[in-house]
Amino acid sequence: MRLIARRQLLILAIIFLFCKYFLQFIGETYFFFYDKVVISRFRGEFFKIKKFDLAIVGAGPVGLFCANFAHLHGLKTVVFDSLAEVGGQPKLLYPFKKILDIPAFSSVSACELIEKLQTEDKQNATFILNHPVVDLKKIDRKFIIDNNFSVKSVIIATGTGSFTPKKFPLKMDDEIEKRVHYYVRDPQKFKNQKIGVFGGGDSALDWAAELADQEGTKINLIHRRNEFRGLESSIQKLKSLKNVEVQTPYLPKSIQIRDNLLNIGLKEMGTSNIIYEQFDQIIVGYGFRANNQFVKKWGVNLNNNQIEVSRSMETNIPGIYAIGDVSTYPGRVPLIGLGFGEAQIAITTIMRALFPEKTLTIHSTSI
Repeated sequence: MRLIARRQLLILAIIFLFCKYFLQFIGETYFFFYDKVVISRFRGEFFKIKKFDLAIVGAGPVGLFCANFAHLHGLKTVVFDSLAEVGGQPKLLYPFKKILDIPAFSSVSACELIEKLQTEDKQNATFILNHPVVDLKKIDRKFIIDNNFSVKSVIIATGTGSFTPKKFPLKMDDEIEKRVHYYVRDPQKFKNQKIGVFGGGDSALDWAAELADQEGTKINLIHRRNEFRGLESSIQKLKSLKNVEVQTPYLPKSIQIRDNLLNIGLKEMGTSNIIYEQFDQIIVGYGFRANNQFVKKWGVNLNNNQIEVSRSMETNIPGIYAIGDVSTYPGRVPLIGLGFGEAQIAITTIMRALFPEKTLTIHSTSI
């Protein structure tokens, strides 16, 4: 009996050592048992991965609409976003801007649009916010996301990608930095102040117009060229306002605080002439550096920060799709409304791929 017990202990010890060193050797392995995914790590920890039919990367307006449409077709969906709240660039950069090219709305602010899209989404999908997706692996017809999620299909809806503002090109101390802003979340915080707005694109023009509507504000719109990149209608509106002064072509050359105001030296382009303006605060609208490079790690082909897709919105990797401004194909234009249509195309394609036996209802008005 003792001999048998010793043999059993020896066998158990050998099995234990084999498992220990085997797991250390493979590092990380995925096992599929009855369609339930379990991951084993080198420490011997085992846990079940959360399972979904679809992962949407990006919770901007197109991603939110996509989640709604996926729910309409019965897809269990998880939505990831690197930001701490949904809405993407529209909600962060221009929440008060009136958008004029969304189907069924003659005019809707970015904030209102996100609220309408988000109302149903809270119950229709699982949201993982403040979570940039880092790792994505395709294993046995499924995608493993950050070692925690298993999905059957992926839709990338990141727009222009993660973005950081182009900084004001002058050396500034902490006290000055507090008065320099790259976003306008609450225009009322600027009332009864003189504000300098730097830039010539739509964001700068929209911010200038919104701040001009606040009580007691005086706005200086400063651009290095006489021509603006933004809409001509926005420029003409600003020029017609009595509390807005358009200053071109000027480039900021110096900044300091004097008498509790920002004193900024502006050099007239093509001359040596420098004028000085005083502001309570300034808004910098020089644009943003966008980045979608992370998808390269997943094997997705990227062309000039955009993903080339087929007519079904599929990328070069079967099962991964791209919609909205992150996608590109001949003739595409960067419109939110177009992204909504692309979401419908991608979801319809996914449904046909995952459930070929089903009779698919393409639209909610089917008879």
